[in-house]
Amino acid sequence: MYFTMKRFFTSMVMTLSVTIGVMAQGLPPYMDDSKPLETRVKDALSRMTLEEKVALCHAQSKFSSAGVPRLGIPEIWMSDGPHGVRAEINWNNWGHAEWTNDSCTAFPALTCLAATWNPQMSLLYGRMVGEEARYRSKDILLGPGVNIYRTPLNGRNFEYMGEDPYLASVMVVPYVQGLQSNGVAACVKHYALNNQERWRGHIDVQVSDRALREIYLPAFKAAATEGGAWSFMGSYNKFRGEHACSNKILLRDILKDEWQWDGVVVTDWGGCHDTYTSAMHGLDIEMGTGTNGLTSEAEFTYDDYYLGKEYRKMLKEGKIPMSVLDEQASRILRLIFRTSMNPRHPYGRFTCQDHYDACRQIADEGIVLLKNEGGLLPIDANRYNRILVVGENGTKSLTEGGGSSELKVKREISPLEGLQAVYGSKVTYAQGYQSGRFLYAREDAVDEATQQRLRREAVEKAREADLIVFVGGLNKNYLQDCEGGDRIQYGLPFGQEELIDELATLKKPIVMVLLTGNAVAMPWLKKVGAVVQGWYIGSEAGEALADVLSGAVNPSGKLPFTFPVKLEDNAAHSFGQLAYPGDSIREEYMEDILVGYRWHDTKKIAPQFAFGHGLSYTTFKYSKPVLSSKQLSAGGKITVSVDVTNTGSREGKEVVQLYIGDDKCSVLRPVKELKHFHKVSLKPGETKEVSFVITPDDLQFYDGGWKTEPGSFTVHIGSSSRDIRGKAQFRLL
Repeated sequence: MYFTMKRFFTSMVMTLSVTIGVMAQGLPPYMDDSKPLETRVKDALSRMTLEEKVALCHAQSKFSSAGVPRLGIPEIWMSDGPHGVRAEINWNNWGHAEWTNDSCTAFPALTCLAATWNPQMSLLYGRMVGEEARYRSKDILLGPGVNIYRTPLNGRNFEYMGEDPYLASVMVVPYVQGLQSNGVAACVKHYALNNQERWRGHIDVQVSDRALREIYLPAFKAAATEGGAWSFMGSYNKFRGEHACSNKILLRDILKDEWQWDGVVVTDWGGCHDTYTSAMHGLDIEMGTGTNGLTSEAEFTYDDYYLGKEYRKMLKEGKIPMSVLDEQASRILRLIFRTSMNPRHPYGRFTCQDHYDACRQIADEGIVLLKNEGGLLPIDANRYNRILVVGENGTKSLTEGGGSSELKVKREISPLEGLQAVYGSKVTYAQGYQSGRFLYAREDAVDEATQQRLRREAVEKAREADLIVFVGGLNKNYLQDCEGGDRIQYGLPFGQEELIDELATLKKPIVMVLLTGNAVAMPWLKKVGAVVQGWYIGSEAGEALADVLSGAVNPSGKLPFTFPVKLEDNAAHSFGQLAYPGDSIREEYMEDILVGYRWHDTKKIAPQFAFGHGLSYTTFKYSKPVLSSKQLSAGGKITVSVDVTNTGSREGKEVVQLYIGDDKCSVLRPVKELKHFHKVSLKPGETKEVSFVITPDDLQFYDGGWKTEPGSFTVHIGSSSRDIRGKAQFRLL
């Protein structure tokens, strides 16, 4: 109640203040939205006291920061994302406010969005989730996340867009633009190098300038310079000895000076650790100090924050220049004028049918068919009379848990419900295994007797089935796909592998549906006929999975990261503990630029499933790629064209991927790197030309600066990083 009344009275005070001001002297420039943005910012800044400016720079509640009531400038209200608008949190603790009108739409996790390889889906996603945030009066949605998938054990990989910087860059820009079209700021996170959850609050990441620029920063740069993101969230970890939220290299030198970005840097909750360096190095708003971002709570006031009373004191004593505060306040005012004080933003909408339709469409395009031996899929209703769905994930809510991305949903259709809607009474269910209850502080293990009982019941039911659909994988519990901790094993947990082994002895066809945000080991791969990577796909999970399994939708998703056969095949796990997870203090990215498929290609390590892999219920034929020229000059361009034909009997979508390899270079380079892609829809027998434009920028590497070297380059056109359908060469002059 306090939370609600506080917002109400603050709004009333601001409205009264503005009304009195307008009546007395006309509309001040900062309130006149017809004035240029920077004019409004300068005018508002000139009217503010030091105390009012400082108040802008730190939290006033768990998810808001102060405005300037005297001037009618409203507060900034934030909400966790990026897959939906989180339930309301209490004013001053982590408890839920228990509202009855904050049950949202759960959109697919960002791994699924990345797996669509379709920027139009990203634009739709951003626009729809932005409508929900605007309806809930949020000014900042804390997302999207674009940290690079470095290890399959990272608990938050499901919130990010895969292992490739180009794919993540292309997909993040429309998300940001769609979200901000609603007058809601994207807060792109976690900047930067937050590639694991273990020891995230203090691990000191050591990475080369080259890997930083080529792998870990491009998606952030695209969000800032192409997407025009209005805010960034600093990460918890350190980089070269300084916490990211007060890191001069990341915040001041690169983000604000080099990229000329005009937005606001917000800490991750509890990510600020001092006053002087935070202010001097580019932090703007401090949130969550005294907490671990999830559960803990310190007993002090918001004015006790580093950018609170100590900051005022240092400013008054001249230890920090007033120009630093003015820059911070200007950035925050700019954000307010773009969001809550933008009279042209829409009202927003919440849990609408078209939001559910968008969820389903994105999930339909993001689900990946990994294996389909003998055409087991789609499931023919005339062929199978008894379909057994096995697995806890067939009924478990996968929108709950996971940390800050948890969602309170109005509607969530389970895989079991989705299949029952299509196949009716033919579908029965057995739980098969139990995950137990995992808290943030400890694990409550399920006793083996319970697991054996559930396993035995599933096997007995399977004896009577014609087809087994195993819906398993991971979940959002602690030490699974969850904030605050990394996975503790690469294989499937909760006895799922033993269950699959027993089911396989029945010699029944098995379809494996993996609901995960991460790659998993697959020692059981040869024992199942089909494998579907289903991700965490939100409110319409059951309907979307049923779309693909039944054949109502032809799968077109492609993996946004590599599935290694074993954990040691992953680059981060190839150099010992110091490379991952570190020695608890320091971590070195010894694989440098060879992340994901770059590592597998260069080291000739076959993956279980390659980056960009994804099957279809139809087939596609590629022509030989044709280059408009065999020579590329500085400032010039080459067009690469390829004909793609649907040679099957069903309409389908194919992602044509263009990789480029530098045949000889003065520095180590991967065998090839993704530089362009295009998703094309083809009817049976239809042929379309797909064209890409290559410029010298596509050939750059970082070595003290961005460089290109003359010489020979190879274009690889393929259906995945390993399924290359054609090659061509050209020379850079």
